[in-house]
Amino acid sequence: MSWWKKLTPDLMTESLSDISLDFLGKKGIRGLIIDLDNTLVPWGGFEFPPGVKAWIQEAQERGFKIFLVSNALEERVNHFRESLDIPGISQAQKPRRGAFRLALAQMDLEKNQVAVIGDQLFTDVWGGNRLGLFTILVSPVNEKELFFTRVVRRLERRVLKRLKA
Repeated sequence: MSWWKKLTPDLMTESLSDISLDFLGKKGIRGLIIDLDNTLVPWGGFEFPPGVKAWIQEAQERGFKIFLVSNALEERVNHFRESLDIPGISQAQKPRRGAFRLALAQMDLEKNQVAVIGDQLFTDVWGGNRLGLFTILVSPVNEKELFFTRVVRRLERRVLKRLKA
């Protein structure tokens, strides 16, 4: 797999709530591995943007298995696991494959049945693509981020420009 292919999401949307659950269902997707910070909620924040919690609840009602995979600390991830009543992994070390494999095993689904949803090419998309999962890149919920993430975003913007061309 080429370097560019590893960084290319299968789908790009503005937000989580813009992702069609009907579309995912038709693709055979039954499980969702979802990033936390700047995908579900603003980095460091605890409030869901409009529509996000309702989208998660609708996905659960439709039978999608949902699993949080985040590089955030355990206390933060546990707060949202409990709030949403879903399993999750903290300090996942994305894009390493371990947390993605663990999520697949716990959901008891095959690779072709799972989508990864996140806001970063170099963690979420790259990590999901390394395992052959369907990857969805959403725009970050907020511009507030760790210093290191802001630096990586500059490179990410260049890569996205090239991928779009």
